[in-house]
Amino acid sequence: MLDAAAGGEYHDMSVTEPGPVGSKLTAVLAAARAELTADVRRGAGGRAALERYSDRVDAMLRQLVAAGGPSEDVAIVALGGYGRRHLCLHSDIDLLVLFGGRIGAAEEQFLRAFLHPLWDIGVVVGHQVRELDDFRTLEADNPEFLLALLDARPVAGARVLFDRFNSLFHTPETHAHILTSLLQLIEERHSRFNATLYQLEPDVKESPGALRDLAATRTIALLTDPLLLRRGPADPARFDDAEDFLLRVRSALHLETDRNLNVLSHELQERTSDLLGYPGTEPRQRVERLMSDYFRNARIVSRSLEWARKTAPAPVGPNLGLSRDGIRFLDPIQAARDPSMWIAAFQAAIDGNTEVTEEALSCIQQHVDRYRADDFFPDEASRKALLRLLRPRAGLYARLSEMHDCGLLGRVFPEFQAISWRVVRDFYHKYTVDEHTLLTIRSLEQLSTTTDPYRQRLRNVLNELAEPELLVLSLLLHDVGKWRDDDHAIESVRMARDVVDRLHLPDDARDTVLFLIRHHLRMSLIAFRRDTEDPDIVKDFAAFIGTEQRLKMLTLLTLADVQAVSPETLTPWKEELLWRLYVDTYNHLTQRYGDERIERSQAGVDDLLAQCPPDLDAQEITRFLEGLPQRYLQLFPHEAIYRHVRLARGIQPDEVHLSIERQDSSVWTLAVATLDKPYLFSNICGVLSSFGMNIIRGHALTNPSGLVLDVFQFTDDERFLELNGDAQQRLLHVLENVVAGREELAPRLRGRERGALAMRSGMRFPPVVRADNEASSRYTILDIVATNALGLLYRISRVISRHGCDVDLVLIATEGEKAIDVFHITKGGSKLTESEQQELTTDLLRILEETQ
Repeated sequence: MLDAAAGGEYHDMSVTEPGPVGSKLTAVLAAARAELTADVRRGAGGRAALERYSDRVDAMLRQLVAAGGPSEDVAIVALGGYGRRHLCLHSDIDLLVLFGGRIGAAEEQFLRAFLHPLWDIGVVVGHQVRELDDFRTLEADNPEFLLALLDARPVAGARVLFDRFNSLFHTPETHAHILTSLLQLIEERHSRFNATLYQLEPDVKESPGALRDLAATRTIALLTDPLLLRRGPADPARFDDAEDFLLRVRSALHLETDRNLNVLSHELQERTSDLLGYPGTEPRQRVERLMSDYFRNARIVSRSLEWARKTAPAPVGPNLGLSRDGIRFLDPIQAARDPSMWIAAFQAAIDGNTEVTEEALSCIQQHVDRYRADDFFPDEASRKALLRLLRPRAGLYARLSEMHDCGLLGRVFPEFQAISWRVVRDFYHKYTVDEHTLLTIRSLEQLSTTTDPYRQRLRNVLNELAEPELLVLSLLLHDVGKWRDDDHAIESVRMARDVVDRLHLPDDARDTVLFLIRHHLRMSLIAFRRDTEDPDIVKDFAAFIGTEQRLKMLTLLTLADVQAVSPETLTPWKEELLWRLYVDTYNHLTQRYGDERIERSQAGVDDLLAQCPPDLDAQEITRFLEGLPQRYLQLFPHEAIYRHVRLARGIQPDEVHLSIERQDSSVWTLAVATLDKPYLFSNICGVLSSFGMNIIRGHALTNPSGLVLDVFQFTDDERFLELNGDAQQRLLHVLENVVAGREELAPRLRGRERGALAMRSGMRFPPVVRADNEASSRYTILDIVATNALGLLYRISRVISRHGCDVDLVLIATEGEKAIDVFHITKGGSKLTESEQQELTTDLLRILEETQ
């Protein structure tokens, strides 16, 4: 069984199989035991003696491994008490046999050659056998094993394999789980002893204040704060002395009983006091002195453990702990040498809804001037971590203010440092430029958590942003050009280019940030100084903006910027003007979404052709693009367009070309290229629904040659694609069969819909269907509002197809339980007549009402 820190038996790990004794191993083991026995008889069976004995056992195991042949892909690892080199005379030898690859016949042969000789000489071996890949997931239901692994120590075999195990196992998440388990195990073990250390016949291993508590105290320090015990109620030397005393007593018990017995019974108290040389003319005197020493040392251990349990910070990241006063560095010296972990401290504070401690801020302030901007994000992971920090949520303003006050924000972004305490005497702004900037981010943060019904509409816009961190980055940099008195927007863009280059932002993200900074004053100018009821004003602004995402981000940036000027600047009327401009522009962008078609000579095509990869040529790209809606060029970055061209390459009438890829941690993108087929859009929606996918965006695009490109963005809330290795292939296979007409979709949906019906929430919305022939010169626009439900898009689009209409474009949005879908449709290449509109809307309302 494992000699782990917290207690509890793990019986599967203890195996004894006596057999023939190998003379060589017997001699080595006998000599080691004789040496330890002599030490124990002298009363010196403490830490030093047990470490020597553990070293002798190490040497024996190394001999055994060497005799078994090559060991490049196996490591023998000591665990628990043996890992700590506290192996007593009759302790189990707890081992991990770790293989680098899959366990096959050769590995099983190695195990037999290694374990059988140990069993033959009567050694009790508690062993676990694992492959390295087993440690890629946490054995959450095996806390004793996890605790034993904390004491893992390489004994024989491949050291590089042990190092790889260490990097997989020692993560903040694993440490936090082990700490929680350890505290629970301590409570359970203490309850077996009525939670008191004052046992007249104590178990020197299991009782409160005994060796397990001592090991638990050290483990808590290891997991949370390596310097914890230095600040404890007992001097570290006294704590070490208590450990040595308890080990000497345990060693005496093993010697006296000739077995792994750890209870200091009345009978054994007399024999142990004699062995340890306690003075006294009568046994009672010697026993009393022994037990007095025992309880004194057990009290030291017990007080140290209780103090550690109360004061230890919870591990939240490498060298980071959450204590009562916030996030702090566990080892300030290490933190001073590694500035890449400083950003993580502020992220942990946001995640934990707490502060960064004054101690940690002081550490940063003392050392921040030693580092350059690049030192804080030296690799891709740290750059992503910085962007993650900038996502708007509660606590962001306070943490950025802390970063600014300790000098970190200005070192990470030297461009921001240029406006620190900068005063611009325009008699309009009420704050210094740096504080105005941080207040814009606070405005966004407040919007992200608002419960004000009037502002809920703006919160919904914020929640729809795919990358809100880009908006915060734009706000952080939008006024940095004010360090000079020239046109600050142009200067801010110049300075921001250095930032986006250091962060290695993708081209589309880079362009978005620079666009927002360059034009951060434009929307307020139009909203407050132009007649936004003039359709031409809105039309020109929509053409300038180009996409809904940019419109949403510029709206929110403008709102935050105006609100941060002073408490009185953003009046309800100004907010309403901004909202009206947003709504009018959004409607113009979406309702006339597909009217204009791509032509060879239009702007944007030349850039696409100039940058095309070697496997594509200009003719193929041009042929693919011609006739698609112009906004296709704004919707998709160049790399995505090149992928679409390849996907459509050589398409035949009976073929369906498909691709699926993960866009980010939660969103997937499906692209379908084929020649037009009946119920195409409907079938794709149905297949995605049948696999439990939640469609959040869809584009149905057609060119004059009959090529259809459908692009869907969806979330996989059930994690089907993540948890099943062949999931993508299965989904694409079904999709191809359904679209090609080789498989019926209805049976797949029926079972899924029955399950979804039982889980549906109680909120319902009366369906609304509106047809509009005025908003677009090319399409009938169908606005549909209904209760969001599994298969909704499938049912709607199937009705549309049944009426002989083609779906050229669809915009999909959800607001909580409400689905808001906009279809751009034609019939026979033309808009629907009034009677056709009436028939279609009536049929749609009937279907939607039946399925509410």
